[in-house]
Amino acid sequence: MYTVGEMLRQWRHRRRISQLDLAIAADVSARHVSLVETGKSNPSADMILRLADQLEVPLRERNRLLLAAGFAPRYVERPLDGDALSAAWGAVERVLRAHEPYPALVIDRRWNIVMTNRALDPFLADVAPDLLRPPINMLRLGLDPRGLAPRIVNLAEMRVVLRTRIARQLATAPDPELTALYEELLAPGSEDMSHAIESEVVIPMIFNFGGRELRLFSTTTTFGTPMDITLDEVAIESYYPEDAESAAYFENLVRA
Repeated sequence: MYTVGEMLRQWRHRRRISQLDLAIAADVSARHVSLVETGKSNPSADMILRLADQLEVPLRERNRLLLAAGFAPRYVERPLDGDALSAAWGAVERVLRAHEPYPALVIDRRWNIVMTNRALDPFLADVAPDLLRPPINMLRLGLDPRGLAPRIVNLAEMRVVLRTRIARQLATAPDPELTALYEELLAPGSEDMSHAIESEVVIPMIFNFGGRELRLFSTTTTFGTPMDITLDEVAIESYYPEDAESAAYFENLVRA
């Protein structure tokens, strides 16, 4: 069991920040940071949260820091569709609906799909039923041969993109379950070890539907300054057509 000082030191090393830089950012002395990390000073709850804020520690991990120091957790975790988060849930629903006819979905920290809009439905038509049992995992859905993988023309390229993105996410907020998923689905293989991604502003995901190629790029939206663990860990993935032909495909689906 790590002490709060050891945990803070781990987060500081993970962020590659010196004690001095952390102290300046948190407006405390470098000596105090050193004393906290070595366990020679017992930090208050407010000091823990001040340092955690500068280290960009996720809310779930901030609770663990507080517990390690003997304090009660500060952040709660509530269901997104519960009464307490009804306003946030409504905002997310409006964002998803407004993005139609293009696909958009909400994922949690382990890439489980929380919510989708109707534009995603055509992509799921030929997916194996067991991949669609909750919780539906976006990584498994996209990379499993019984999922969307056979339809992704540039699958090797997308694997490299996802590997980079999730490796960055794990460096920011380690998670055993996501690590296991990464090792299962995204471990480097011979088929893409030599695959180089061209220098582009946006790398599209290219789907093949009925002989037609759809080129989509994505953006990620998160909640600003959340105080709830659920909101801190969800993100909206919105997909946009890269060309007029791809846009026309989705617009025609709506007319149909």
